[in-house]
Amino acid sequence: MKHALSATLARCGRRSMVHVVAALTVAATVTTLAAPSSEAVPPPPPKPNDGDITAANGKVEQDLMVVADLINQLASADNSLRALDDAVALKREQVNKSLVDLQNARAAADAATMVATSAGQALIAAGDRIAEAQKRFDSIAAQAYSNGNAPTIAGYFGARDPGDVLDRAQLLELASENQKSIIDGLQRARLDQANRTSAARKAKQDNDAAAALATAKKVEAEQAMKTAQTTQQQQLARKRQLQQQREAVQRQLDAARSEATGLQGQRDTYTEWDKQRKAEEAATAAAKQAAIEAAARVAADQAARDRAAALAATERPHTQVEGDEKTSTPGTAKAQGRSALPAVTGDAAIETVIDRAMSQLGVPYSWGGGDDNGPTLGIRDGGVADSYGDYKKVGFDCSGLTKYAYAGIGISLPHYSGYQYTAGQQVPAAKMRRGDLLFWGPNGSQHEALYLGDGQMLEAPESGDVVKVSPVRYGGMMPYVVRLVT
Repeated sequence: MKHALSATLARCGRRSMVHVVAALTVAATVTTLAAPSSEAVPPPPPKPNDGDITAANGKVEQDLMVVADLINQLASADNSLRALDDAVALKREQVNKSLVDLQNARAAADAATMVATSAGQALIAAGDRIAEAQKRFDSIAAQAYSNGNAPTIAGYFGARDPGDVLDRAQLLELASENQKSIIDGLQRARLDQANRTSAARKAKQDNDAAAALATAKKVEAEQAMKTAQTTQQQQLARKRQLQQQREAVQRQLDAARSEATGLQGQRDTYTEWDKQRKAEEAATAAAKQAAIEAAARVAADQAARDRAAALAATERPHTQVEGDEKTSTPGTAKAQGRSALPAVTGDAAIETVIDRAMSQLGVPYSWGGGDDNGPTLGIRDGGVADSYGDYKKVGFDCSGLTKYAYAGIGISLPHYSGYQYTAGQQVPAAKMRRGDLLFWGPNGSQHEALYLGDGQMLEAPESGDVVKVSPVRYGGMMPYVVRLVT
């Protein structure tokens, strides 16, 4: 873990420190929230002395076949637990996907409503123009006939002289042209009305379809949440059973190893434990210091907070299932992927992302939690997340943490790991670099983390845990990482 933070700590030396008061304030917060990493040191084993070892030399060694069998049992229990956690993680992220789809469908319905309303207003205006044109035509026609200007032969015979005939002919020609212009305008108005009627009908159909889609997506989101809750409830008892089985096998294995290896092995184990303890303490201290300095830089970076706030203002609340006409803004929910180009680029952008993520070290995991502005309350799942109280914790899940980190450079990510997997450039995992997103599960639908470099990543792993630095887990990882800043 010490190496995991090398890139972050090295950068800390290159950048100037912010005000001491701000750093001390952030330090107190991070120290309170920081939690052990996934490789936390277990309690110390016994440390026998030379006399104990000499006295035990005559003991018969434990049958190594028993030890091997216990090891196999333990590995089997671990595999079952991992498979169970993977299945639950997949269901959870499917809920995030459904919620993102729901908000996008609502935005489309809002836009369709606006188009339909505009088309209806245009149709009314076209009708008004037709009525006005008809009125003008009727008025001119009535006036022409009442003044004796109708185009008849009698009008010519009633002329007093040739000049009068010419004047009457010119007058009749002018009246005819005026009527023709009015008739043309009337025909154009009627054609425009027909077109507007067709457009209004099409807009109404689009609006109805968008509203139906939004309704369907709401049902889909509710069903996804129900499915996840049901799965959690069914798997919770099985997971507890497997955990108990694993603990029992672990105890047997520890006892068998103790007897098989003797007291010399115990002392060797103690020595290794002490080395691991010292390394872990050093790594924890380094992580805390890196998080303190990152949090101080985040606190001083008003521009990043402004960019994140601007993105958040254009998005519907991620966990909102029931529609809220008073708070939703028509047509502002973003589609998948980037919503704007980052205001900073290159290494500076990547370090802003890393700082924002590292500043949350130790914040609780909360399923469904996190947005562009920071940690939020989670949502219920009817199982594991509820048992840990995620719905009343302010924190992050995996996709919520990366969403917050990248909002600081003006990149809006959907709150679903499967959509984030297609939000940027996909690069072979062998070429991963600092700031890339790592994914697990089919099409990235199970879990994700932020790569720090040197084989380390930052993640919000699961209920009951916290945001922390972990070694990269290559097992089950997708063959591509996602790069959002080049």
